[in-house]
Amino acid sequence: MVEQTELNRLFWNSRRGMLELDVLLVPFSQEVYPDLGEADRELYQRLLRCEDQDLFGWFMERNESADPELQRMVRIILDRVQPK
Repeated sequence: MVEQTELNRLFWNSRRGMLELDVLLVPFSQEVYPDLGEADRELYQRLLRCEDQDLFGWFMERNESADPELQRMVRIILDRVQPK
């Protein structure tokens, strides 16, 4: 179970000030993050430590992360909002 203080911190860390990132990351942090396993929660936190310019490129699918684990988390987030 994820504590409320962790969720609050993740909510604020997920707000990037760039609308394209905020609409992906904020709902994910509120709706999906609490149900992730420990390894994926740590991976999401690591993703949040990346630069906004990198995140923007990855989420807009202009390029991919060199780290396959980070790219997997990007895909999890994108799959949530993109129709299949």
